[in-house]
Amino acid sequence: MSTVRPSARTPQRERGRRRVAALLDAAAAVFAEKGYAAATMTEIAARAQAPIGSLYQFFPGKEALGDALIRRYTELAVDALAAIEARADAATPDALAAALLGVFVALRRERAAAIALVDAAPRGADPRGEAFRHAVLARIEAILTRRAPALARERAAAAAAAVLQQMKSAAAAAERRRGVADGDGVHAELRRMLELYLAAIAADGAPAARPPRAARERVAASRAGSGARAARPRRR
Repeated sequence: MSTVRPSARTPQRERGRRRVAALLDAAAAVFAEKGYAAATMTEIAARAQAPIGSLYQFFPGKEALGDALIRRYTELAVDALAAIEARADAATPDALAAALLGVFVALRRERAAAIALVDAAPRGADPRGEAFRHAVLARIEAILTRRAPALARERAAAAAAAVLQQMKSAAAAAERRRGVADGDGVHAELRRMLELYLAAIAADGAPAARPPRAARERVAASRAGSGARAARPRRR
């Protein structure tokens, strides 16, 4: 018989929502630092400077806390990408590349906690990572197709996966930046690579340019003349 995992309780008042946000911030920090297995509810409550009863009031266990963290990380990432999508068609390739590479960097703590949570599950047994990936890929694909409306769907999906890899690489470079001298240089090169790639994608997916009116009229006249000649009977 399958067991139902206890779920978190959603607060109804603003004070409760602020408390839950503080508890999730503390949990993200502890999971990122120690991993899922080593983290304890007692330590998370202490990090949030909250009574342990307050933590259990909203989260009946570490599983519910982990689910809420990944759900929040997904929402934050998707919201950030939605904001980029809103200005994608007007942004320069450089600005778009910088914005995309900055998403996971800005969510460094949430990303580290989510990785710790997914890595703690048996391989292939945690669907939360795949749910996050699908949500993020869908939003990146929307950004690319908004910028390049004529881009084929299959190409857009493959390009979204490539951009996601660049975003992950930028997040990894940002983590190394604090201890490696060339961390800034790596991030700058990733940005240049993505800028060139986005420019190429936009060029490939641009709608076909309509010929000038004079050229269209010449083509129409030529076709009309060809039709008249074909209809004229041959002289014997």
